[in-house]
Amino acid sequence: MQASRRRLLGAAGLAPLAATLPAALAGDAGADLAVPMPAGPAERLARDEAHWGRVARLYDVTRDVAQLDNGFFGSMARATMARYRDALQQVNHGNAYFARQDYPAIHRKLAASLAAALGVDADEIALTRGATEALQALIGGYNRLRPGDAVLHADSDYDSMITAMRWLHRRRGVDIVSIDLPVRPGRQQLLDAYAKALHDHPRVRMMLLTHVSHRNGLVLPVRELTEMARASDVDVIVDAAHSWGQLDFNLPELGADFAGINLHKWIGAPVGAGALYIRRPRIGDIDPYMGEPDPHGAIHARIHTGTANFAAYMALPTALELHQRIGPAHKEARVRYLRDRWVDQVRDLPGLEILTPDDPALHGAITSFRLRNQPGVEANKALARRLHDEFGVFTVHRTGLASGACVRATPAVFTSADEVDRLAKALRVLAAA
Repeated sequence: MQASRRRLLGAAGLAPLAATLPAALAGDAGADLAVPMPAGPAERLARDEAHWGRVARLYDVTRDVAQLDNGFFGSMARATMARYRDALQQVNHGNAYFARQDYPAIHRKLAASLAAALGVDADEIALTRGATEALQALIGGYNRLRPGDAVLHADSDYDSMITAMRWLHRRRGVDIVSIDLPVRPGRQQLLDAYAKALHDHPRVRMMLLTHVSHRNGLVLPVRELTEMARASDVDVIVDAAHSWGQLDFNLPELGADFAGINLHKWIGAPVGAGALYIRRPRIGDIDPYMGEPDPHGAIHARIHTGTANFAAYMALPTALELHQRIGPAHKEARVRYLRDRWVDQVRDLPGLEILTPDDPALHGAITSFRLRNQPGVEANKALARRLHDEFGVFTVHRTGLASGACVRATPAVFTSADEVDRLAKALRVLAAA
């Protein structure tokens, strides 16, 4: 029986992953992880096109256009893709025997590896299919609300999260408080906006904070806002879908007890990988998902992903290893440099409006813009279309901000300086028209 089992798990030359974690972090295409380890100040290395050219060669991405919509999901590196393919073959070959006999232990090790990378304990993390699933579980399951209480969100928050907050009105009988954040705000303006909302609405008991907005790239001072909220007995749920991997931090630095995280955006795991975080003493404040059994008060009862994409999770260690090899601080410095490079060239154009603050504490890679006095949805769809059709620059329009629609540009670690320069050149032409 054991010999048969070894043949099953070792098919096509694949060793059982349960026996090789964490030693197999490099995946089956370890040579593709051979990026030179960064040395020297991150800000200086951010300008080294030769170094980042070597990083870019770890990825197989289209160069048919300047790909500046890297906020949708992040392309996997070749090594992660290879590990994903091998894991998929292993899962398919082993079928239910592998899924029932070996995968549970693998899953626990994966969650432990992710928790260590995030700076939290393994029993505070549950794998999900993305940040949206994690945040919906947190918002929908938050059980400290009573009729007459209120919850707070902003216009820069993600659509699905706003919908979930509004759903609480029907489910829990709470009021919804929505605030519109200023365009290109400063740090103090942000603190004042939330302080005013909490002062004006003393029944607020929970609020959503999006660490990095998918609409305009605004980075909120989450820790300060969380401390402000806690002083008013208000809990914070953090949408970290765009922040971990784009910015260099670990979860405890945010100071929040609840967060949803994406792993297929800035970490480069296969699509369909995310995580739910609840600080251990607060797990009981989130209901088990739709009555899931919860004999031990475990975080895993707060989410139910059904039959997961096992192979996507099994490729996660390779993505995490590459993230560490490139260097979280160096990744952040590089995408900030690319963002600043194109913004610096167009910031003063009278025909263009940049919506994202220049304060480095309030932005990362993502920045949004529009032609001045053209906040309409159709105008910004047309702007994104012209950038693609006439200049070969792929961006995406965004809606939902109180000030109007915009176009979002998002570089990645495999983006070249030439590609963001192409965006700047195009905007100089379009803003002058």
